[in-house]
Order: sequence, then C-alpha cells, then structure tokens
Amino acid sequence: MNHRHWTTAPLVALDLEGTGAQDRGQEAILEIALVPLVDGSPDMNAAYDTLVHPGRPVPRRPWISPGLTDDTLQDAPRPEQIDDALVAQIRDRYLVGHNVGVDYKLLRLRHPGVAPAGLIDTLRLARSLNVPGPKGLGALVNRYQLGDRVNALVPDSRPHRALWDTVAAALVLVALAESASVRSLTDLVRAAGRDLPHEEPTLF
Repeated sequence: MNHRHWTTAPLVALDLEGTGAQDRGQEAILEIALVPLVDGSPDMNAAYDTLVHPGRPVPRRPWISPGLTDDTLQDAPRPEQIDDALVAQIRDRYLVGHNVGVDYKLLRLRHPGVAPAGLIDTLRLARSLNVPGPKGLGALVNRYQLGDRVNALVPDSRPHRALWDTVAAALVLVALAESASVRSLTDLVRAAGRDLPHEEPTLF
C-alpha cells in the first residue's frame, strides 16, 4: 500500500443518475459526472459531465433526478459514444463517491471496460469516523457547510444531479479527511476503501 499523502493520489470523484434500482438489470444511466481531485481540490477544468440517452423512454418516477426527461435526453450521446472517454478518465484512478459501490456496479454493468485502481466511499469514511447524525451526502454537505462552495463551483447544477453530487462528494472527502487527520493513501483506503468486484457485473 502506498504511504504517500492521499492528496497526491490519482483520485476522480464520480456520480451518476439512473432510472433506478427498481429496473434491476435494465437500469440505465441518464447522467454521469467525473471530477479529478488535484492536491485535495476538485479540478473543474478537467471535469467531465454528460447526459446519456438510455435508448428507451424514461419513466416518470419520483426518484428520477429533476430535469432528466425524454426531452432533455433526446440529443444526448448514447452509452457507446461515451465509453472511450469514461475508460480513459477512470483508468488506474481511485473512484471517489458517496456510497460509491452502488454507482460503480451500474457503471461497470454498462461500461465493463472501466478499470479504476480502487473505490473510496465517503459514506464508509463518515461511518468509520463516527460522524454524528445523518450521513447522507446532503447531511454531510450541511454539517461541513459546503453548500455555498459547491454552488460556486457548479452554479448551473443542483443537488441530485450528477455534477453537483460529484463535486459535493469530493469536498466531503476533503472535509472528512481533514477532520480525522487522515494523511496517507494507505490510511484513506483502510478507512474508506471498498473492494472492487471481480465477478461478472451485476446490480445485485
């Protein structure tokens, strides 16, 4: 394991929005965002954010993120059109996200060529640090007073959209690591790492 400071590690924050786990093996990605972390800060100049055409009508369900409708997705690229970009941006980097294992399972189902170095889960980190109170992404953003900073970095986004939640997860990671004096990549992986599945991709 690497003992260098965690902020020097190749990290990229991830969030995606989909049609919902209720679709089981038919769940489709509707939006995805990737934001590298450089020296412990989101690198918005290198951010990748795109809608994704699911290849079928999007059902009207309360859990589908606001604004992700057939009209907004009709001109979006299809999964095969973004596959190369995702593979290139994720290769050999640690994926950071809130409950990142869920997003990674769907990502790997639809883009099996992605090959991250590992998974860093801010939800697991919050639990391992015994952060009091609710540990949802929004609750942690409020606890560490990060909302204004997220809004400043992504003024055209909003909570529960991929880019907003990606930046929020990146900033939550920094806040949690600083509060616990996490120094090395070794310590970060020990506290927040998730195993990469090696079996055939499945949502369940």
